[in-house]
Amino acid sequence: MGKKLKMTQLHQGMFRNKSVGKHVCMSLTTDVAVDSKLRDLEMEKRDPRTVVAVILGGGAGTRLFPLTKRRAKPAVPIGGSYRLIDVPMSNCINSGINKVYILTQFNSASLNRHLARAYNFGNGVNFGDGYVEALAATQTPGEAGKRWFQGTADAVRQFHWLFEDQRSKEIEDVLILSGDHLYRMDYMDFVQNHRQSGADITISCLPMDDSRASDFGLMKIDNRGRVLFFSEKPKGEDLKAMEVDTTVLGLSRDEAEKKPYIASMGVYVFKKEILLNLLRWRFPTANDFGSEIIPASAKEFVIKAYLFNDYWEDIGTIRSFFEANLALTAHPPRFSFYDATKPMYTSRRNLPPSKIDDSKIVDSIISHGSFLNNCFIEHSVVGIRSRINSNVHLKVCSINSINMIVNEPITLLHKMIQI
Repeated sequence: MGKKLKMTQLHQGMFRNKSVGKHVCMSLTTDVAVDSKLRDLEMEKRDPRTVVAVILGGGAGTRLFPLTKRRAKPAVPIGGSYRLIDVPMSNCINSGINKVYILTQFNSASLNRHLARAYNFGNGVNFGDGYVEALAATQTPGEAGKRWFQGTADAVRQFHWLFEDQRSKEIEDVLILSGDHLYRMDYMDFVQNHRQSGADITISCLPMDDSRASDFGLMKIDNRGRVLFFSEKPKGEDLKAMEVDTTVLGLSRDEAEKKPYIASMGVYVFKKEILLNLLRWRFPTANDFGSEIIPASAKEFVIKAYLFNDYWEDIGTIRSFFEANLALTAHPPRFSFYDATKPMYTSRRNLPPSKIDDSKIVDSIISHGSFLNNCFIEHSVVGIRSRINSNVHLKVCSINSINMIVNEPITLLHKMIQI
């Protein structure tokens, strides 16, 4: 205490009879204190311990058949060695979020197996004091508990008790994610924006052009980014009515003219109390976030738009799956699994490195455990443990099967091989 007093007296003595210097000293002290408080507030707003992520396992995935014949949509392979579920899981890990629930319903066995191998406490990614839990649709007491999930909101509603138990007492915000999207995102930047804006709900959105706008839920916003109106997949005149000035979200004038729509990514963050209120009391029969709860909440609650102006793809159809896979072979790709600062995680496999004999490989992805002999592969993705023998030419192809063997001389162009 004495040392601190002497130090204070020393500083005062240095600036005695020098009013300018004294004011500078006081100003510096005040600035340091203010900066310290701002840093503490910033850290508090970015605290991932107060966030829980809920990843939705999706429906039957009929548009991705036959890839979903025996697996859930999030278990569909992507990029040769990964599963779609690895995308939101890796984003959570890289964002520091270690409390994650995955809600599943259809063909969940392979997804559960992958999660257990990749994200458990023994052999996979270490989650410290967090958890990763796969929760399948199940029957519970009461009329509502006797049916399957009826939609995204209904799935979360049927597990509302997760956010009310002792383990969730510190949780402030609930992050709702989809298990079939390809993108890289810092979720805590998203959550921090949500908290700083004072919103009840924040929707991550993309600027969109005319060609794809009608495939998504679109939003009208004011000049502060508040959502005024929400329309799910509008067409014709309804679509035209959803045009907005996207410079409000930070786009340049030229870019805003090309992309006059704001499309929902299906990625939301809710204040925990608001989410429980909406699901249990305000809209107890609403089944879907995008088409029911969000549009109905726009007038009553503060909903803000958060711009994500980077690569994002909804892997909801065979076409989008094929194109997203092949886009990974571009040079450079719009999305890369090779970012060392924000890596993508998956399950460890005890497989040897791929072996390539007398073959030519151009701009392709060859997954581990594969054997290539006297073949030509260009702009293609070859899955795990594939064996491709003499005189095979693959061009713009995606092989998604494990233990795929191509023995006969053949040329395949623009093909997706799945067995």
